[in-house]
Amino acid sequence: MAARIKFVVLLGVAALLLAFVVREAAPCASLPANQPEVTAQPLAIIVNRSNPVFDLSTAELRKIFLGDRSHWPNGRRITLVMREPGEPERVCMLRDLYQLSESDLKNHFLRGLFTGDILVSPKVLATAVGVRKFVFNVPGAIGYVRLSDVDDSVKVLRVDELLPDDKGYRLKVEGPGAK
Repeated sequence: MAARIKFVVLLGVAALLLAFVVREAAPCASLPANQPEVTAQPLAIIVNRSNPVFDLSTAELRKIFLGDRSHWPNGRRITLVMREPGEPERVCMLRDLYQLSESDLKNHFLRGLFTGDILVSPKVLATAVGVRKFVFNVPGAIGYVRLSDVDDSVKVLRVDELLPDDKGYRLKVEGPGAK
């Protein structure tokens, strides 16, 4: 009985913790009907400039962003940085990389935190500048921003041997602000 109570209490604490991290995202189809034609802009995967990695496959990137891989080849802990739910960049990642809904992602992290398979919740930031600055300041960080938000303070990774401005690059942001 005591073990069951402890389980319920831990599950409740984990749910409260994750509630601050992950909120429901607005669906892609919620753009107004009078919205001008939307084009896509590449989404860049960024890491700290000291990171030894230059290229990841989509499968490796997915494992990292799901928290299934926790360390870089040099042994440094990976710190995930995400945009807030509902932001076009996050919608792109849910659709093209995670291949999960916002609620499925929330459940994945909740379950992983509870079981200990995931050690740390992703950092959620409101702006691309915030993501870029965080990645600049945290050597093990990995995040995503629009290619237009990249500067020399961070390194852009190749995904499946392609850079964001290469033909065939798959991670594209659609929605307000896409160019």
